[in-house]
Amino acid sequence: MRVPFPLAALAATLTVAAACTKKDQTPPPPPVAAAPTVVTVHAKDFAYQAPDSVPAGYVAFTLVNDGPGIHHGTIIRLDSGKTATDLVTALAHPGPMPAWAVALGGPNAPAPGASSNGTVLLTPGNYVMLCFVDVPGGVPHFMKGMFHPFVVTPSTVATAAPAADDSITLVDYTFQFAKPLSTGHHTFAITNGGTQPHELEMVKLAPGKTANDLLAWLNKPEGPPPGDPLGGAALEAPGNTTYYSADLTAGNYLLICFVPDAKDGKPHFMHGMMQTITLN
Repeated sequence: MRVPFPLAALAATLTVAAACTKKDQTPPPPPVAAAPTVVTVHAKDFAYQAPDSVPAGYVAFTLVNDGPGIHHGTIIRLDSGKTATDLVTALAHPGPMPAWAVALGGPNAPAPGASSNGTVLLTPGNYVMLCFVDVPGGVPHFMKGMFHPFVVTPSTVATAAPAADDSITLVDYTFQFAKPLSTGHHTFAITNGGTQPHELEMVKLAPGKTANDLLAWLNKPEGPPPGDPLGGAALEAPGNTTYYSADLTAGNYLLICFVPDAKDGKPHFMHGMMQTITLN
């Protein structure tokens, strides 16, 4: 039977509409996340030169040590309306970090004249970068004014974490490796899987020097250091991750945690949280 023209047109219209509807139901591809926001911080004895605000998301901090001392950049989120001054006042007394101060990691200490890096995820709020290093003299640098408050502002741009090719987990009291360390360029996801705060400082030891040589020098820093600090992950509360990139060459490396223990106050390396690894 011949279909009348109006009916044929209607059928064609319905066919096209159905095809369009089916096409419209196809979900769009997910948006591509942007690279982390890059922030450069200059550290010196005893202050930071750093931005007063950064957008929320993954932030890649590069810490340039203008020296001559050793410094790092621990990123701490301040909750409950607290300020950097409140934190410094609280830290002046022995004891654990206040519950309203959450250590997220950040770039650990490079040698004077060098730089280190650390990428962390930041949500909107108030923050402070500060230095816990107490060499020389045993007085933490934040007590000498080395802290910098900053604000993390809301952002509509989604950022992605760096692509890590290796991971290191910090636990009580050791380092767990996803795979053996090797020479070359690596980006490590360094996560605190322990029950208390930890850090990872990586030091390339000078030829013939040992971990004990480094600890002796830190106790009495006279003459050239027995190794070059490279960086790593600054103080992290449990569950947090710092992404750290490094070029590793052949030699002996020391991985160490200086964080005071929550039970006895001794640095974690005294509980065994240090390890020497040889790369060929």
